[in-house]
Amino acid sequence: MRLGRKKTEAGQDADAATEGAVEEAVALPPQSARDVADVDADEVAEYVDLGSLLIPPRPDTELRLQVDEASGQVLAVLLLDAEGMLELRAFAGERNGDLWSDVRREIAADTAQRGGTATEQDGPLGPELYCQIPVELEDGTNGVQPSRVIGLNGPRWFLRAALLGRPAIEHDAAEPWIETIRQVVVRRGTAPLPPGDALPLQLPPDAQRIE
Repeated sequence: MRLGRKKTEAGQDADAATEGAVEEAVALPPQSARDVADVDADEVAEYVDLGSLLIPPRPDTELRLQVDEASGQVLAVLLLDAEGMLELRAFAGERNGDLWSDVRREIAADTAQRGGTATEQDGPLGPELYCQIPVELEDGTNGVQPSRVIGLNGPRWFLRAALLGRPAIEHDAAEPWIETIRQVVVRRGTAPLPPGDALPLQLPPDAQRIE
């Protein structure tokens, strides 16, 4: 999958909950998540190594990987608990670039086409989007699925995080997830990739496969 080049297919992407028309807010300077080169090797050894993403251990949290059944490609990392979910994806970026500014506009345009809204707001990690997407609920009635989409620019990479469930709408519920995002480590690798291309994720033997 490539970010910022074409739309993903329905059903492969928890991004369906992450897109809409943007209202401007005062933007904070782009923030950076952690790069593997800046993290002590002993600390990394405690993380779950998924290739381009190293995930910190978090009590009472289930780790899943979203996998394309046709290709076997891992599309996203999902962390779940009783209150909500965090989706993580990493992409190639430009050195000292700001891919997140471009991606916010793309998310907004795509959400508008889906009949949803996305409001730009200042979050603890910089500019983010609060998104609301119309959905059909299990009982057949219409509802709205909220999400918070956070983007972090790093050295030649970009990390996209989406919060769903209570963490998307309640500050107290979001705080532990925000700390998890801060602790995520990105391993860019040396392969030449155009900005927006997904960084490869690897599937551990004990990971749960979901569509």
